[in-house]
Amino acid sequence: MLVIDTSFPARDFNERAGEPVQQVVLHYTAAPFASSLRTLTHHGVSAHYLLPDPDEPSYRAAGYEELRVFRLVDEDKRAWHAGVSHWAGRDDLNSRSIGVEIVNLARYDAGVFTFPEYPEAQIDVLIALVRDVLARYPQVGPTDLLGHSDVAYWRKSDPGPRLPWRVLHEAGIGAWFDEPARAMYQRRFCVALPPEVEVERAFQRYGYKPAQNRRAFEQRTRAFQMHFRARDYCGFLDAETCAILYALNEKYRGI
Repeated sequence: MLVIDTSFPARDFNERAGEPVQQVVLHYTAAPFASSLRTLTHHGVSAHYLLPDPDEPSYRAAGYEELRVFRLVDEDKRAWHAGVSHWAGRDDLNSRSIGVEIVNLARYDAGVFTFPEYPEAQIDVLIALVRDVLARYPQVGPTDLLGHSDVAYWRKSDPGPRLPWRVLHEAGIGAWFDEPARAMYQRRFCVALPPEVEVERAFQRYGYKPAQNRRAFEQRTRAFQMHFRARDYCGFLDAETCAILYALNEKYRGI
């Protein structure tokens, strides 16, 4: 059951200036519930929703038993969650998106990322929340449920490779490729990868920001892999990655 708590309104947000909601962006907090709540309500950033981890100690210490979702900013307002961002040819995702922060204690230590699992109960509530949001915004399509790393791949890694995007898709939200199309393209690309300029166009066709240099190309490939091939997100463009990209474009972009 979806329980929405409005006890902690955020201080920092502004008006959407007439922009309709077109995307839902998922984040991880990389911090416990208590500190995440303070940050998102009083420190110059915000999100529409904060989803706790039911097993995280600071959530239990706050006296909550059931898993609830905290609405920090009303959906008709512009929360400050995505920052410098881009999707489908347009910048500034804050102006036209709903931001969902998920409590997850991801870490970055000495150049190494640690990505913890998301509890099943947390994912169940996330699915219920996103279904609830999408019911109000039918214009938000499968390819518009995104990670922060999709819309800001050059600087962000959240929600990380442990978020089960395929599970979300199987629950009726978000995009995923069709396996027969993936297999067909992979057989072709195992012989030879498409020219890189063609792959660049394919990434942009799906929605990603153009890559300005080699480093950006690798960062974008890594972000794409975290979303659609979580077992290996090295950032290296291989036949499987290309196949998934082309299968997604065939399914959702008609190309």
